[in-house]
Amino acid sequence: MRQKQSKEHSELFVSCAIALGSGILMGLTVAPVNAWFLAWVALAPLWYLVVNPTLRPKPFPLLFALIWGIGYHSIALSWITGIHPMTWMGVPWLASLAIALFCWVFITLWGAASVALWATGMRIICKSIPKPYARVLIGTALWCGIETVWSWGALFWSSLSYTQSPYNLVILHLGQISGPYAVTAAIVAVNGLIAEACLNHKGAKDAKGIFFASFVSSRFINKYLITATGLLLILHLIGFSLYNRPLIQPLAAALKIGIIQGNIPNQIKLYPEGLRRALAGYTSGYLTLADQGVDAVLTPEGALPFFQRNIMRSSLVAAVRSKGVVAWIGGFGEKGKSYTNSLLTVTGEGKVFSRYDKVKLVPIGEYVPFEELLGGIISRLSPLDEHQVPGSPNQIFNTPFGRAIAGICYESAFPEVFRYQAQAGGQFILSSSNDAHYSASMPAQHHAQDIMRAIETDRWAVRATNTGYSAFVDPHGRTVWISGHNTYEVHAETIYRRQTQTLYVRWGDWLTPFLLVSATGVWLINFLTVQLSRKRGLN
Repeated sequence: MRQKQSKEHSELFVSCAIALGSGILMGLTVAPVNAWFLAWVALAPLWYLVVNPTLRPKPFPLLFALIWGIGYHSIALSWITGIHPMTWMGVPWLASLAIALFCWVFITLWGAASVALWATGMRIICKSIPKPYARVLIGTALWCGIETVWSWGALFWSSLSYTQSPYNLVILHLGQISGPYAVTAAIVAVNGLIAEACLNHKGAKDAKGIFFASFVSSRFINKYLITATGLLLILHLIGFSLYNRPLIQPLAAALKIGIIQGNIPNQIKLYPEGLRRALAGYTSGYLTLADQGVDAVLTPEGALPFFQRNIMRSSLVAAVRSKGVVAWIGGFGEKGKSYTNSLLTVTGEGKVFSRYDKVKLVPIGEYVPFEELLGGIISRLSPLDEHQVPGSPNQIFNTPFGRAIAGICYESAFPEVFRYQAQAGGQFILSSSNDAHYSASMPAQHHAQDIMRAIETDRWAVRATNTGYSAFVDPHGRTVWISGHNTYEVHAETIYRRQTQTLYVRWGDWLTPFLLVSATGVWLINFLTVQLSRKRGLN
């Protein structure tokens, strides 16, 4: 009896180790490691552990999913600990450390919860589904559905789709068909087929529940592995055909845009030294770019951390009046007794032509969730006394050069923000961000998000950040130019306004509902077949 229990404990430990290890492998697909190719196999071990009917007791699949999710999200989002120390904001060192750890743990568990929900659904739904292909359809639909629901909330960053950015541009072009969820579906389906190949190979009965034991069998190659390989190739061929479509760029659609990367550390940003550096750096950078003959200049999020009325009296706006070149200036807009994180279009006459207010605010950093309970504890994280509020979700951003697509920092992770503006006629993307205070892996991941948005909308993207990485990205996701990290940069490139509309821009994420409906149909057919068989058996 003891020997049996010891063996069970040993197998449980190995299974947990496999779940954690494969989750960590998925976490290594993004910056700073960028081992994107691991995404095509790193989910398969979890799938195997969740679906395997020999695993007992039943709560184990939920445990494996939590462990896998913790491995993935904790590694991918470890950069969030860079908010510590916040002593420059008046937060004590220990309190700052506690806040940073809380944020890391919470966002990790939040991501792991989505994986656990998927595993629970798979265990319940697929218990009565004997056909592997049906399980793959259901598992893919369920993952995409949960990821979609998670994107509706305030915390969303590490979609499986972004594991392929910026290096696998071919597969990212599936985003033009149905957004990032098309890429997610591809990754989940291939992993599911690999897992089913392990579960259904001829030597599966001898594997005794351990995933990697399946690979030692010479009989591992079967129709499910062949299907996984074929699906992987076909999806990349589809992406390759989209990637190779020529870009039609008429001279009349050209715009020469300059960016200024101010490189002002957050520690001094809101104090006299930082304010002086901001005014001097952005004004001199603007003058340099204006002399280069640019059509407009883009500055980062909060480039001038003042209210709009104060920005209009600044030396930068005085330079705009002097040179007559349009500037997009990051600052704070006023909204009643509150304020917004905004991007202002300032014309050559020194007037505000339009304003975009950030819609997706960062929890804790830009607003306080459950403010009645937590506001008194962490309100000091706000850079101003007033409360920051989000902008309207249905904004359009007109400029003297036509309608643009605006995104401020965190919004890069929310594809619907960009899709809506592209559908409304946005012709190019302006991404204004401040990734200061983090290691280089965070702005690298941020750049990867903007690459996806450029591909999905088939638009040129201009990224201006405070400390890096600022960049110019073409509609195929190719980075034309990228800045250094923690450097002052002034750079100009020519982009082209585009009015095309991809299938995703026109229809949105149609694939996830289609998969969910198809999966429901498959489950219903299986349920009715089982019930009919039982009735025949009773008769």
